[in-house]
Amino acid sequence: MTSYFLPYNQSLIHYKVCGKGPHIILCFHGYGETGKHFGFLCNEVSDESQLIAIDLPFHGQTEWKEGSTLEIKVLAEIIHFIIDKHAKGIKTFNLIGFSMGARLALTMFEENPDSITKLVLLAPDGLKVNKWYWLATQSYAGSRLFSFTMKYPQWFLILMNALAAVGLVNSSIYKFVRHYIQTPEVRELLFKRWICMRKFRPSLPKIKKQILSKKIPIKLLYGKHDKMILPARGKKFQIGIESFCTLHVIDSGHQVLHEKNAALIAKLLET
Repeated sequence: MTSYFLPYNQSLIHYKVCGKGPHIILCFHGYGETGKHFGFLCNEVSDESQLIAIDLPFHGQTEWKEGSTLEIKVLAEIIHFIIDKHAKGIKTFNLIGFSMGARLALTMFEENPDSITKLVLLAPDGLKVNKWYWLATQSYAGSRLFSFTMKYPQWFLILMNALAAVGLVNSSIYKFVRHYIQTPEVRELLFKRWICMRKFRPSLPKIKKQILSKKIPIKLLYGKHDKMILPARGKKFQIGIESFCTLHVIDSGHQVLHEKNAALIAKLLET
């Protein structure tokens, strides 16, 4: 994949591209990852395709200076500028998102359904409200508590240890928490990233109506052993849109965006 930078107001958006075909596949990575995590797909997609993978704000080489919150219309404008540069005249694209990136993909589809010809969602966040994320980013009191905890995490660690000891927090969530609040630098990034993406709250009833009216195919891929994002969420989302929504469960944990699954992911993108 080749690296490019897009100047946007005060920011510099980094993204990677492979291929030169007119069939655009736009990629949104997961939390703590970058656009290069989609690189293994370059050898799998057809010659007619062009893969574009953006480093989201506070990730990778993107230098974000547009404030603490990413606006939906701003991301749409950045996408327009990038696609116009590499595929001038192309107005539609397929959209693939992994985990957090899938939540952004759902919201972008909700806001711009005429631009997107297919959705491929891998271990998708956004099909169920994450109570921790909602508390931390959607309420004044929760945001203040989140900010305080990122500065002084000891009380929260004690609470999580106690909950884990009595089985009220599953091991995956516990490991996630321990990993992402272990140092001041990691906590600062967690705070910035969570707050930055707080506007991306997909309305599932509206999205399902759009899928039906626009006849947009949507492919869901889950890991059978994923304890954070469960396939049951996808099965519930499927209800009423079965003709357009397919669900695949593979022998994997959360990290389904992996080169061992390259052929399957490419098939979901191309068919």
